[in-house]
Amino acid sequence: MKHRIVVLGAGYAGAVTAGRLARRLHRDDVEITLVNGDPDFVERIRLHQLASGQDLPRRPLRAAYEGTGVQVRPAWVTAVDAERKTVDLTGENGADTLAYDTLVYALGSTNADHAVPGVAEYAHNIAGKQDALRLRARLDELEPEGTVLVVGGGLTGIEAATEIAEARPDLHVAIAARDGVGSWLSDKAQRHLRVVLDRLGITVHEGADVTRVEANHVVTGTGTGTGTGAAAAAAGQIPAQVTVWTAGFAVHPIAAATTLEVSSTGRIVVDTTMRSVSHPDVYAVGDAAFAEGAGGTPLRMACATANPMAWQAADALAARLTGRKVPEKPIGYAAQCISLGRRDGILQRVTPEDQMTSTVITGRAGARIKEFICASTVWTIAHPTVLLPTRRHRVPATREAQDRFITT
Repeated sequence: MKHRIVVLGAGYAGAVTAGRLARRLHRDDVEITLVNGDPDFVERIRLHQLASGQDLPRRPLRAAYEGTGVQVRPAWVTAVDAERKTVDLTGENGADTLAYDTLVYALGSTNADHAVPGVAEYAHNIAGKQDALRLRARLDELEPEGTVLVVGGGLTGIEAATEIAEARPDLHVAIAARDGVGSWLSDKAQRHLRVVLDRLGITVHEGADVTRVEANHVVTGTGTGTGTGAAAAAAGQIPAQVTVWTAGFAVHPIAAATTLEVSSTGRIVVDTTMRSVSHPDVYAVGDAAFAEGAGGTPLRMACATANPMAWQAADALAARLTGRKVPEKPIGYAAQCISLGRRDGILQRVTPEDQMTSTVITGRAGARIKEFICASTVWTIAHPTVLLPTRRHRVPATREAQDRFITT
């Protein structure tokens, strides 16, 4: 009897997990099903490019996994029953229920509005492909001298603001952050970032706590500005015909509605092998998982952690199913990469605990490295069974033996 593995979500973490499992396990012994709402793989780390008017190639999942033994199931997940070991779906053929022996939960995250009034009604975001396309359409409607405000001074906000400003130099682009824009970066990286923001004509509002979003402006509790628009921010408003909300991400509520142990933010709590601490037949990877990395620090939501979490989960699950030693090694970081438009970027080296170092690569070299990382990541997803490991191990034939291995 084949062991049924169901992977929910084909973002970076889910797609990599499914491909690595197909490389690790013999297809005669397992049935791997990859469930995803979109029939294509979405390059989330390029959605700021899509929003700014660039076209991204389609990457059909069925074409990517053809011949690998992974069955792609286009459908939306509506519920998970961790006790009955079933997943409720809705797809092109209506509602359905899928049973599993092992579940890999990789449903990722979406935009977090932090209960700020007006975000849902007036703000755009780039958390998903359709969100980015809606923003793209709205930007196309703006006349020259139109105002765009990006709320959030993290990686997503910086990339969105610089991409839009470079693509549309006829617009007035601003970025607002409760704390600082890129304030966690090293001094050298921050200096370069300021130079680029100034070169692109981006107005920076720091210490700006956005408390409400309106149709043509946002309201701030406090704020200081640099460049044009500082007076408006100090007065409690920042003009914005288009507001782009990038102030954080939140996970889908499906996991929190189950009996799985979740964190205060709804992420599934896992051990160092990405296995649920409450249900040994469930693994979680990517943004949906709450895991400790090197030094005991919780891993942040990022593509930089999605792939290592996927490798860890797939290797641990394969080892347990085949009765081999389970690899357990804390996940650490190496670098943070930031696109600053198409011709500039920052590569910030970090410690395994994600602390900044003094090593920074900026400018065109930083942009080329970021592009290489993005391109190589999607290449591995488009060729899921090409690279190592290549040896496919056998799984015990009986359900009793499988259960014994998987719960240890």
